[in-house]
Amino acid sequence: MIKGNKSVWIVCLIAMVNMMGYGIVFPILYAYSKKYGLTDFQNGLLFAVFSICQFISTPIIGRLSDKYGRRPMLIVSIMGTVVSFFVMAFAPNALFLFIARALDGLTAGNVPVIFAVISDTTKPEERATAFGHVGSAFSFGFIFGPAIAALTLGFGTAMPFIIAGFITLIAVFVTALYLPETNKHMQEVAQGKLFDFSNMWRMLFNPNVGVTFIISLVFFLAFSCAVLYGFQPFTMNILKITESQNAMIFTMFGIVGLITQNLIVGRVNKAFGLQYSFRLGIIFTAISFLIMFISRSLPLFIFASIILAIFNSIVQTLLPTILSQEADAKSQGTIMGLNSSYQSIGMIFGPILGGVVATYMVPLPFLVGGILVALCFFLSFKVSPHVTAQKFK
Repeated sequence: MIKGNKSVWIVCLIAMVNMMGYGIVFPILYAYSKKYGLTDFQNGLLFAVFSICQFISTPIIGRLSDKYGRRPMLIVSIMGTVVSFFVMAFAPNALFLFIARALDGLTAGNVPVIFAVISDTTKPEERATAFGHVGSAFSFGFIFGPAIAALTLGFGTAMPFIIAGFITLIAVFVTALYLPETNKHMQEVAQGKLFDFSNMWRMLFNPNVGVTFIISLVFFLAFSCAVLYGFQPFTMNILKITESQNAMIFTMFGIVGLITQNLIVGRVNKAFGLQYSFRLGIIFTAISFLIMFISRSLPLFIFASIILAIFNSIVQTLLPTILSQEADAKSQGTIMGLNSSYQSIGMIFGPILGGVVATYMVPLPFLVGGILVALCFFLSFKVSPHVTAQKFK
């Protein structure tokens, strides 16, 4: 069924092109912003402003996609990313860097809308495989993006941002020209606020999706603490490896993730079932963080990174799969948007937590991340995915 599903393969292409743009920009953003005179603290704010704006925008875009359709909201979301890349490329001062990152965050609803398209066009038993294909598309983009950045930097520091803008613009045209509207329940969503902080709090206690949302928040808090912050200080200060070796580890991470999402997730889910596979992914992610915490040699650290790449890919693929089965067909965009907001909260506070604990001991973010993921494992026993008729405001 998935092989003949046009929408799945179109959103996979969109995901790959979109992530390629991010893959071009992400490895050079820190050094690029330094040229504008930003301090390390200001750089931290520059990274945080995206997550803050994304936290606010994703449930709004997800809900609007439930009311007005996936296709128009996907076009608006990706176009915001295109504009942000060009603003970064031609920014006259540091203020425009912040404006660009804020714009990108405010329109960063493409991932939950892509997930909603998958939910619209697949049966529940097909979704783990379909989400795995989207994840592999992201991995493809993230593998080739940094390589493009390395090849184009010689033409000027702004050139990678220009290339990223044009590549992401391809995703806009693909969406506009080839993606059919997949939302068959427009205007059937219950009326409510576009963004409701009190509702976000209440949803954490919702009997259908609350525990899954909590797991998503805590898992991304742990991942951001251990990987987004803790990874590079540990490899450079404890393992004493070079920046190029660091890049090679990230490339390996992407390749292993690609193989996992494309060849392993569907088979594991089919063999062990959704709930057991989800728990397996969580517990081995926690184990990988603990191995990283005790490792003092590069081979052991690489071994732990491979474990992390495999099982983190399983968790991040099965999370939206579970949510898609816990929500009704009319609320897929809303639920995926809310999930992205909870993940954004984790990604806002995770690096801050990592920075605080690393002042006591450089490897400590891995231990904290492992403990938080272990908490997710115990919470996972309260998750029981099922299709429900409930509408989510």
